[in-house]
Amino acid sequence: MAFSQAYQASEAARPRQSRRTVQRTVHDARQRLTSSSGTRVTFDYELLDEYASARLTSILPTLLLLGILSMAAILWIEPMLAALWAAAVGISNLGITLICRRFRKLSSQGFNAKLWTRTFIIAEAVNGLAWATLPVLTISGGGQDIQVIIFAMLLVSIAANAVATRTLPSATLAATFPATASVATMLVVSGGTLNYAMSVVAIGAFFFFLFLTRQLHRSEIGNLEHQLEKDGLILELEEARTMSDEARRHAEQANIAKSRFLATMSHELRTPLNAIIGFSEVLKSELLGPHSVDQYKEYAGDIHASGQHLLNLINELLDLSRIEAGKYDLNEEAVSLVEISDHCRRLLEIRARAKSIDLQFEASDAMPKVWGDERAVRQVVLNLLSNAIKFTPQSGKIILTVGRSSDGGQFISVVDNGPGIPEAEIETVLSSFGQGSLAQKTAEQGAGLGLPIVQRIMDLHQGRLDLFSKLRFGTEVIATFPRARVMEGIAPVVEKRSKLEIYSEAV
Repeated sequence: MAFSQAYQASEAARPRQSRRTVQRTVHDARQRLTSSSGTRVTFDYELLDEYASARLTSILPTLLLLGILSMAAILWIEPMLAALWAAAVGISNLGITLICRRFRKLSSQGFNAKLWTRTFIIAEAVNGLAWATLPVLTISGGGQDIQVIIFAMLLVSIAANAVATRTLPSATLAATFPATASVATMLVVSGGTLNYAMSVVAIGAFFFFLFLTRQLHRSEIGNLEHQLEKDGLILELEEARTMSDEARRHAEQANIAKSRFLATMSHELRTPLNAIIGFSEVLKSELLGPHSVDQYKEYAGDIHASGQHLLNLINELLDLSRIEAGKYDLNEEAVSLVEISDHCRRLLEIRARAKSIDLQFEASDAMPKVWGDERAVRQVVLNLLSNAIKFTPQSGKIILTVGRSSDGGQFISVVDNGPGIPEAEIETVLSSFGQGSLAQKTAEQGAGLGLPIVQRIMDLHQGRLDLFSKLRFGTEVIATFPRARVMEGIAPVVEKRSKLEIYSEAV
């Protein structure tokens, strides 16, 4: 049940990604079609909120600037006229501030983007009309000086409004166009080269700041898009982590189910197998008397061989399960690779002779012992030799070698002249339950657990397993133990005694 749940979870994750991509594309198109700014509905509130925040932040500097300009204008115009103009502009800015405060009290879910955009543009237009009354300051006279002052005040107002309304370009246009048009007209009507030049500069400044505002608006939209992409990536990572946790949970459940199954079935399978193997051994050896039919002895031998084969498969499954579960504990001691390898060779020599295989053994002289698990090392050698005998054809040759590696460690090498393994199938052969295509055709069937178990055992010993093979030339498998596990000879400790020794004897 747990295996099927894990498989279904992995299969369901494939179309989920494509559905999410389609949904995102449709959502983006809907956002752009319903947005008042032509980008996204979610961006509308962010842009208007940024505009309102900038306006609320700039109200005090704007009023301070307005006071400074009014005080400077008093030097050329009547104070009452300057005060009236400053009051008109100040009231229009205060009106924008009140509208922005009202907007900031709304939630992002319950506002009308088009309505508030229109409201802000109208408020900025009123502010622009207030600034457009600058030419009225020339009524009290002042000549050329007052025109220069008005021109300077216009440039300052255009710059201040452009910065404050950068996230709403239409509001920038509404706030700066009336004043620019009125002041430029005044300068042209007044005549004179200087006035004409200031008129051109004023119009140029208007278009420059309008262009700058649009660039700042695009930059703000880009920042919002990047933020949205980042939020989307974070959301996808969260979803991927959730899916990964779910898949891991299913895998853990499957692993627990597998372990319980193997733990339960190991006893249930090995108990009757022991009886089958025992009675078939009795029948095969004819301990209770000769069989009346000669074929019965042959049948008993087949039963015995099949039982042994099945018992070996069960043991391999249990070993692999314990290794994967981290419960394969090593009983480490000083062992000799030469002695273990020679003993395993003698155990399998009869099987090799049955196929007329020349099984040779080579070992280096004065090989020190290594620190390892004797049972596990024996299993490594037996698995490597069994595989070699299994896949080597009749009258073949196998060489078992024990020697030192170049880095000071020790290795066990098994070389055969069997059919070999294609390079593309080496990874498959080293995986659990993996078998090569040629191996399935040329040898007896197995579970494909021999080499994976050897690899896991070598990992537990901090060693490595290397497999080299070439088609029609054979295979070489090398199990290498690291130098840290080699128990090199240690010089004896010589205890030095002083020349003077004093003995006390009890009286």
